Amino acid sequence: MQTDKVFQMSASNIRFGEGCTSEIGMDLRALDVRRTMVLLDPGLKSLPIAEVVRDSLKQQQIDFEIFDEISVEPTDASFQHAAAVAAAGGFDSFVAVGGGSTIDTAKAANLYATWPAEFRRYVNAPIGDGQPVPGPLKPLIAVPTTAGTGSETTGVAVFDFTAQKAKTGIASRYLKPTLGIIDSNNTRSLPPAVAASSGLDVLSHALESYTALPFDQRPKPASPSLRPAYQGANPISDLWCLHALELMGEYLPRAFADPSDDEARSNMLLASAIAGIGFGNAGVHLPHAMSYPVAGMVKGFRPKGFDVDHDMVPHGMSVILSTPAVVRFTAASCPQRHLRAAAALGADVSNANPSDAGNVLADRVIHFMKRMDMPNGLAAVGYTATQIPDLVAGTLPQQRLTKLSPSPVHESVLTSLFQESLKLW
Repeated sequence: MQTDKVFQMSASNIRFGEGCTSEIGMDLRALDVRRTMVLLDPGLKSLPIAEVVRDSLKQQQIDFEIFDEISVEPTDASFQHAAAVAAAGGFDSFVAVGGGSTIDTAKAANLYATWPAEFRRYVNAPIGDGQPVPGPLKPLIAVPTTAGTGSETTGVAVFDFTAQKAKTGIASRYLKPTLGIIDSNNTRSLPPAVAASSGLDVLSHALESYTALPFDQRPKPASPSLRPAYQGANPISDLWCLHALELMGEYLPRAFADPSDDEARSNMLLASAIAGIGFGNAGVHLPHAMSYPVAGMVKGFRPKGFDVDHDMVPHGMSVILSTPAVVRFTAASCPQRHLRAAAALGADVSNANPSDAGNVLADRVIHFMKRMDMPNGLAAVGYTATQIPDLVAGTLPQQRLTKLSPSPVHESVLTSLFQESLKLW
């Protein structure tokens, strides 16, 4: 196999600062748009952020229509519904206000309204056809209201493919929002449990990207257009990921303990965006791949602190539950990176040997899980050993992610990792 010697840095356009949401109307006016689809998390309709966005658009005389039929965990059906509304509405631009679910829905609506196709065409293989997006999309301004997904910086849209009970996504640099508006005013109403789960997603994004297969160990593409968005760890993504880990380690406990801590909330938003830039160019691997069936197959678990009327494992929670087992497994491939990541999270690694790297990093992740009141493993969210074969079967199709593991993965490895994740401490 001929390996690649090239990586590409796809920059993200972000604006950071308290109150910058009010500038959206001016941004759209500068883009010379006429009609905007505003995708709004339904839980935000009565909150100040919705009024700020509406007023900003009205002041600049931007014609807009609000769409709030957002699923907390998007599905192929909810993506297609939003895309149909977008296509019928004649919109020339999009604004997404909410968490990752809202922003990802806006990406899908923009894609299929701009480049209509049978739904599976752009969906990642092997679940979909994995065909490349043909070209640029319409302008999309993303306004995150959670500090975790980093979706405002990435070209990825994730959803549940209900017929196969699998979570998958669409990945293309063309999906990346035109502008991400990162305003700490927009996370003031974030409940502590949501802050904890989304914050641990920041940890996962940065940690997986930093420990991913190096970019020069993946196959060389036939052309630059076929070089994947998830390229593997590279010197530029490393910088973003390490700093995101440092910010997360310092500020997530504060944001969780005191929602009124403005400095902590602001820095968690910054950490989320920074991690998004890192993983948007490097990619995540096993914890995210394993999280998809965990989220998709859950029965009988509803997380405390989340306003939901159905069984669910929040994304950040589903990812972090397998992270300790994964880092113990992958540490042998690059012990120094695992120790460097542990140090960025605040662990004392001064006397650690390379053979200690997996346990040192796993213990540090568990430290944050305990502080954030996370469940003690998969068993605590309802899974048993008898369900492990189904969890493995749900992970295997996530080839876009599993192939980025720095250590080779096969069915027996995944079985062991799920077994180790049933109880963590």
